[in-house]
Amino acid sequence: RSPLVNWAANELNLSVEAGDLSKNPHPFGQIPCLTDDNGVLVFESGAILNYLQSKAADKGMHGDKKMAEVSSWISWANASLDPICFLETPDGKVYDTGLKNQNKRIQRLDDLLSKSPFLVDGEFSLADVAVASYLLYVIQFFPDVELHSKWPNVVRYMKECAGREGYGKAFGERVQAFCVARLGEMESGAGKEKKLFGMF
Repeated sequence: RSPLVNWAANELNLSVEAGDLSKNPHPFGQIPCLTDDNGVLVFESGAILNYLQSKAADKGMHGDKKMAEVSSWISWANASLDPICFLETPDGKVYDTGLKNQNKRIQRLDDLLSKSPFLVDGEFSLADVAVASYLLYVIQFFPDVELHSKWPNVVRYMKECAGREGYGKAFGERVQAFCVARLGEMESGAGKEKKLFGMF
């Protein structure tokens, strides 16, 4: 999930550098993990996004109201959206996606996105980085999933987020091109049997 941290940094014009994985200070040796000046250590993607958001707030980019809303969406993405997007066995192996079936939370998300292009104040924010990252991971791992008939506004939203320059820089041009094309196929009703091999 580390590319989503890079995506967030790209959108905020914050500089991050890759560290030496052999010296990863994460308590469990996992990624993403972020270090900053004065001994700051932040791990888990949601916590890192909130930290980056606070750095942006220091530059006057966010007020308290927007900070709170963005933080809430980041928490929702990790606590509620992740388990919907990726169904896991008891030992933590992903075996399917919950987006193949109707879901009340995703329907509510679609309703919200029918009234606004993005999640907070109609403007792109780290709330969208968090939420769209999980949604876009789904079509990378399960490229035959069909979403448009159930949630057309979610598909439009995913395509808009995937097309952003910051997303392409973080995830790579190949992944970006695939996501945009696959979502376009969903919108047009074409390519339902198309699958992508060898992405990862």
